[in-house]
Amino acid sequence: MYVIDIEKIEDQRGFFARTWDKDVFTELGLDSENVQCNISYNKKKGTIRGFHYQREPFAEGKILRCTKGKVYEVILDIRKESKTFLEWEGIELSESNYRILFVPKGFALGFQTLKDETEIFYQMTQKYMPKYTEGIRWDDPKLDIKWPLKPTVVSEKDKSWELL
Repeated sequence: MYVIDIEKIEDQRGFFARTWDKDVFTELGLDSENVQCNISYNKKKGTIRGFHYQREPFAEGKILRCTKGKVYEVILDIRKESKTFLEWEGIELSESNYRILFVPKGFALGFQTLKDETEIFYQMTQKYMPKYTEGIRWDDPKLDIKWPLKPTVVSEKDKSWELL
């Protein structure tokens, strides 16, 4: 996981900031060949989505930012050969902190909204391929995820993913 804190150039009008630079991402060894952008809109505080990922050959990296509201994002290492396999890390993104999260291939992503009317903007390195979509239960006891709020909304699909 890479967290990007933007550099603001401020004046009396407000500020300007670059949120993505292909050359910088390439220098850092991050896949930045974005092919699709998505928005996730969530009506209710406490909504949980995930954990989602696409398996090879369509594994995807994601760049995301909360453009409205506040969200607790959790990334989960699903690389079986990794020494951090099944370890997770959480970070809060909000419309006011302007933080950007880069999630590389080999990680599953889940989140919980911390405010009503929360939106997240995604840049994806792969197109959505339904036949390659997988998931892990958000409440799997083996993962012991510490969600900040009691869940209010979870889709039937996300409830149906198998436990590890």
